[in-house]
Amino acid sequence: MVVNLVEILKMAEERKCAVGAFNTPNLECLNAVIAAAERLNVPVIIAHAELHEPVSPLAVIGPVMVEAAKKAKVPVCVHLDHCETLSYMREALEIGFTGVMYDGSLLPYEENLANTKKAVAMAKEYNCGVEAELGSLASREGGESAGSGPVYTDPDQAAVFCGETGIDALAPSFGTAHGIYKAKPVLDLDRVKVIAEKTGLPLVMHGGSGVSPEDYRIGIRNGLRKINYYSYMSRAGVNAVKEMLGKEDVTFFHDLALAAQKAMEADAEKAMRVFAGL
Repeated sequence: MVVNLVEILKMAEERKCAVGAFNTPNLECLNAVIAAAERLNVPVIIAHAELHEPVSPLAVIGPVMVEAAKKAKVPVCVHLDHCETLSYMREALEIGFTGVMYDGSLLPYEENLANTKKAVAMAKEYNCGVEAELGSLASREGGESAGSGPVYTDPDQAAVFCGETGIDALAPSFGTAHGIYKAKPVLDLDRVKVIAEKTGLPLVMHGGSGVSPEDYRIGIRNGLRKINYYSYMSRAGVNAVKEMLGKEDVTFFHDLALAAQKAMEADAEKAMRVFAGL
């Protein structure tokens, strides 16, 4: 069942929990995430990031994601993650995506503000919710360095930004990073609470993989309603393939793909349980 970003975040707010957002650049990831959500009977967000375009073109994977969402037994939002190009956003909306994230976090504030307003106006034409980012993480989507380290979101500036743009959700910077953590992240979860209070919007954790269950729970209590999770799920699939290759002589690629899918499903389910408070 397809729902838009506003609807699925409202579900999370009513339950005082968070909904997991998982990148699904291939069929194995997509099957793993939806199967885990259906088993737990929880809503879920399946996402495609613009950086995946070279290996998983939006024109190919996008319609597959939309169709899978329609057939799912739970509410599913089909979300465009970390979109930096408004023309690319339009393409996703035409395909049928029901949530979009415009990421102008590396731009000067005024330019981010102006582009986010354009994103909101565009998305309204499609009854689609909009997430935006203010501040920047220690690493970019994909794990590469952001250059100057994290820029923490200022709560007062966040309130102005949200009020002027009309976005439906905000991704603030409070100490997380994309990719695999090399050390335990130190999160400013008090900042999350203040930003939630000042903006009145559901907040999003980017770089959610690798955060401790207790920090997830505190963040959710403080206003997080969407948690992006991909790197550690993907690594679980890689590790399953390595283990299988180490034990036997594998002839067929589909056997490796299935092993990866099952491992990613188990990892996604574990994360979903924490996000949903199960």
